[in-house]
Amino acid sequence: MTVKRSANSTRVLLGLACVAFAFSIDQLSKLAVVEIIMQPPRDIYITAFLNIVLSYNTGISFGILSGYFSSSPSSLSFLTSLVVGFLFVWMLYAKTNGHTMALGLITGGASGNIYDRMRQGAVTDFIDLHLGAWHWPTFNTADIAIVVGAAILIADSFRSAPGRPAG
Repeated sequence: MTVKRSANSTRVLLGLACVAFAFSIDQLSKLAVVEIIMQPPRDIYITAFLNIVLSYNTGISFGILSGYFSSSPSSLSFLTSLVVGFLFVWMLYAKTNGHTMALGLITGGASGNIYDRMRQGAVTDFIDLHLGAWHWPTFNTADIAIVVGAAILIADSFRSAPGRPAG
């Protein structure tokens, strides 16, 4: 019983560390971009496929429904917080370190975006990937944490699939 409880405690600490890491990196990168790098505001061309471009997203991912949520950012924050709460509880009960880390990254990244939305009514985005004239919607480090967490969650689900023969 003690070993199981210890493993759970270690996993919970791992998950909380991932939440704190994703949230902190997100907020520090946004602070650096808004307060230092983008003073004065401008587009910064880094490579043939990467720019730093400051923008504010009032919608869901990629600006979806931005017209609807721009006038009520608190309702989107509330809905997102419900999802994050569910993910946080799932993280506390995760059975593998991979699931715990993944859910921690997703929770931390989403929390960073919720914090932005509650503080300023929109999410700060600044990473602009493009191929020629085709631009991926601008995103931030919270979005990276969410995508990496989702990829880890999917990969770990295949690794720990029930009924899979050991070997």
